Amino acid sequence: QVQVVESGGGLVQAGGSLRLSCATSGRAFSRYSVGWFRQAPGKEREFVAAVDWSGRTTLYADSVKGRFTMSRDNAKNTVHLQMNSLKAEDTAVYYCAASMSISPMYGPNEYCCWGQGTQVTVSS
Repeated sequence: QVQVVESGGGLVQAGGSLRLSCATSGRAFSRYSVGWFRQAPGKEREFVAAVDWSGRTTLYADSVKGRFTMSRDNAKNTVHLQMNSLKAEDTAVYYCAASMSISPMYGPNEYCCWGQGTQVTVSS
């Protein structure tokens, strides 16, 4: 399986930007699709974005479309989530997860391997 570790979270003012990174280890990372999810206090974990094994196909939640961009570098076993125009409602713990599906997936149950999460706080 793939191990994942997130980084890059922090405190930012509304309208600002953050770049989250997901470092992975384990075999055949390039065969996995990768997703970002987030969970705010008192709310369920929700899908944010996902990328297929090649990096050519991405999916985004409507709430982040046009503001967030996900990318991957298979040579470096890393995935990034560039978050621009951040809003207070983006505040959450962000999780990176890997799926054995080569296609990007919306559902958290499709993902086998989760990181510990990184906190993103957007002040209004």
